[in-house]
Amino acid sequence: MTIIFFALHLFNFFFLKNLAISIIKKKEITLNYLNIYNNMSSEKSKVYFGSIQHGIMFPFASLAAKVDKITEMLIEQTPIEQKDKIAIKMHLGFADGYQTIPVFFVRRIVQAIKKTGGYPFITDNPTAVYNAVNRGYTQETCGCPIIPVAGVKDRYTTPVEINFKGFDTLDLGGVMKDADVLIDLSHAKGHGACGYGGAIKNLALGGYSANSRWMKLHAVSQVAKYWDKEKGTPELAEKLVNGCPYRTLRYDKENNNLIRNYHDCHQCFTCLEIDNGLGAIKVPRESYSAFQEMIAISSNKVLETFDLEKVFYLNFLTQITAMCDCLGTGQPPVVNDIGVLGSKDIVAIETATLDLIKEEGLIEKHIPPYFMHANLDPKEDLHPLTRLHGPYKDPYEAVRFAENLKMGTSNYDLIEILSADETKKMDLPGKFFEQEPSFF
Repeated sequence: MTIIFFALHLFNFFFLKNLAISIIKKKEITLNYLNIYNNMSSEKSKVYFGSIQHGIMFPFASLAAKVDKITEMLIEQTPIEQKDKIAIKMHLGFADGYQTIPVFFVRRIVQAIKKTGGYPFITDNPTAVYNAVNRGYTQETCGCPIIPVAGVKDRYTTPVEINFKGFDTLDLGGVMKDADVLIDLSHAKGHGACGYGGAIKNLALGGYSANSRWMKLHAVSQVAKYWDKEKGTPELAEKLVNGCPYRTLRYDKENNNLIRNYHDCHQCFTCLEIDNGLGAIKVPRESYSAFQEMIAISSNKVLETFDLEKVFYLNFLTQITAMCDCLGTGQPPVVNDIGVLGSKDIVAIETATLDLIKEEGLIEKHIPPYFMHANLDPKEDLHPLTRLHGPYKDPYEAVRFAENLKMGTSNYDLIEILSADETKKMDLPGKFFEQEPSFF
């Protein structure tokens, strides 16, 4: 009996000891996450900036040199281990689009990553991967494999819970789950649904299967009621369809349902004028906000699969067009080239990107004629992309949602790398001119 009592006592001792250790470890993990966020929110995050402008016409002062330096600095801050699988999430474009991040820069970034002993690969949606060769992206030119984010048939996915606006889950690309390190390599430009596409949008849409991207992420804008079936008639619907200058309306006569394409809507409110106070339609602000919040949530779900210390971001502010690269066609840049940004904080880099675009302003003569209601009134304090896409498409909105989700801070220090003032004072190395043909 004494032996049994002693054994039970010993078991209880070790059980309680292990339970206490488990609780302490969980508490430490929670505190670590809280400390990371508190540090982000109380301190300024660093955003490194390489300007398109250079102080002297020499390679060491070029944008390429600045990309190299910023990439090197971010790699030094990222604990990449030997044989880590490193996902470079970037948009490879579509069809006849040619304004995505040039392979020239992609290759340099890949080569820098390889020096760590990790194994980089580029990933994007399957279709963009399969025809990437048409835009110059191959394993040979980029220097690493190019892998579909959700497998060959876009079915290699894992569900993540979001519970937002009636949508329970999204299908995260399995390749994102497999990776040890994430580099969010983004092209900054406009976007029809939210005004702006950058680091958040790159993960939020590009990290998921096509079904989630189109039937859930984009569909969330339809949750707020636009058409009142009780008040609307087929005759009114026909007038609205024909009257919309952007051709965003489609009428389902069988179900008396008027469907609006929020992506192409510029909130010109012509439809409200045609409705003439009847109340058959509404233009709900929350429909536009829903998409912004959804992409903040979905990008956060991607990041939750990684150790945040093993993630960094690069934004290219070049060939800044009004619409997304998804459209697969060349567009006139509506903002001058600005340069490249790098950071460990997604909220900080997105805020800095938008601030620099706002400071630069629009190239008004490059605004395509199909932006019929662009607001160019200098008296109104609007972001250039809001001027193009309409008052309900505030490019900062998704960033604010991301900050509310504790993904980072909008409080940042912009640290310029190899500035024009700095490089113009540097000593020049001896000039080299090719004397004979070379293979290198």
